[in-house]
Amino acid sequence: MPVKIRLQRHGKKGKPFYWIVAADARAKRDGRFLEKIGTYNPNTNPATIDLNVDGAVKWLQNGAQPTDTAKAILSYKGALLKNHLAGGVKKGALTEEQAEEKFNAWVQEKEGSVNAKKDSLAKAEADAKAKALAAEKEVNAKREAEAAEAEAAAKAEEVAAEAAEAEVTEEASNEEE
Repeated sequence: MPVKIRLQRHGKKGKPFYWIVAADARAKRDGRFLEKIGTYNPNTNPATIDLNVDGAVKWLQNGAQPTDTAKAILSYKGALLKNHLAGGVKKGALTEEQAEEKFNAWVQEKEGSVNAKKDSLAKAEADAKAKALAAEKEVNAKREAEAAEAEAAAKAEEVAAEAAEAEVTEEASNEEE
């Protein structure tokens, strides 16, 4: 039975959510699977991946072939590296402790780069919000200035109208005399 590590689509239309599964290659895409290895959510930035690395390595050592996307995900989370190191241990090139140490060092480095990306995205979002707020304050200041101008013009017209009315009443009273 040929086994593939592949993605199984879940979620609603336009909002995909995937399970990473080990499944028989002949089974339907969203059909029967042998084991759920993890989840992948591409809707977040950066994408959220929850993977059982040891389970993935077990399937890789048993001959499961990952699809292209699943291979990229396994590589991103270090399952392929751990499988490679396990092969080195099996051949006697490394000890189990050395392999685990190398894998943990790689995981720490990877977490640092992911956190750096998250920080840069948060900073970019904060900058965008600050820019939008500054633009909004500028528009509000212009609106207030225009409203004050309009109010001053209305008062000036009102004063002019009162003066004209007073002048008309004065002329009318002068004609009566």
